[in-house]
Amino acid sequence: MRLATIQTPAGPRPAVRVGDYFIDLLATAPDLPGSVRGILEGGADALRKVSEAVKRPGATRLAASSVKLLAPILDPHKILCIGLNYRDHAIESGSPIPRDPVLFSKFATAIIGPDAPIILPPVSTKVDFEAELVLVIGKPGRNIPRDRAMDHLAGCMVGHDVSARDWQLEKDGKQWLAGKTFDTFAPIGPELVTLDEVGDPHALGIRLRINGHTMQDSNTNQLIFRAEDLIAYISQVVTLQAGDLIFTGTPPGVGAARKPPVYLADGDIVEVEIDGLGVLRNPVRAG
Repeated sequence: MRLATIQTPAGPRPAVRVGDYFIDLLATAPDLPGSVRGILEGGADALRKVSEAVKRPGATRLAASSVKLLAPILDPHKILCIGLNYRDHAIESGSPIPRDPVLFSKFATAIIGPDAPIILPPVSTKVDFEAELVLVIGKPGRNIPRDRAMDHLAGCMVGHDVSARDWQLEKDGKQWLAGKTFDTFAPIGPELVTLDEVGDPHALGIRLRINGHTMQDSNTNQLIFRAEDLIAYISQVVTLQAGDLIFTGTPPGVGAARKPPVYLADGDIVEVEIDGLGVLRNPVRAG
């Protein structure tokens, strides 16, 4: 199942993509929760009702070409991120291979959806790009055993961990949080693909292009810490809730590691693509 959030005259609504059209879930089944996060919070029963709504003969269908997509999850309780989680990226960054997941976070105000602009803040001149696989929690839990961690994963989507390197790495104390969570620095989408359709999240090609030029090209089989490792590790620290997002790290090829460095500029078009999950496209605009 491919869950999405669409803009309608009545406001954002949950939808399901089926081929070349979307099914407006609230127009089809008004008793469903009013958001993708709400559907996840409703658990197996809500997902069953969504599946039934999709199959209704009178389901409200909207052509994909006519739909404005928003971020699939607009209001997660938490956005958790992992640094240096591809071996080659740690090496290109001059960092040792981490023995434990490197955690940081973003705030929900950083979230944007497909085709929304990434805004370059006037206080940064080194805004970098990072293609990422995003895990979406479906079942809440704390101290989750590794061998049961995948039971808590609803699915995956494409993400972009936009990063102001001058704030992240050059400020006193290295301001990872500040450098990572400027408004618009967490594009996600186009849809949340449930795990049954994703298959193995550790065998997906992942790429990033700027203005059509490939900058990153790897595979999630290169992750140091897998989905089950991350869910088990993070849940030792915080309770994971339905709709929480985990950005799993980026492969090699980021702008700061290039010689000379390459940073995002006004007018750029960035596309992040992950096999089976779709393409997340965002323009870049000066703030």
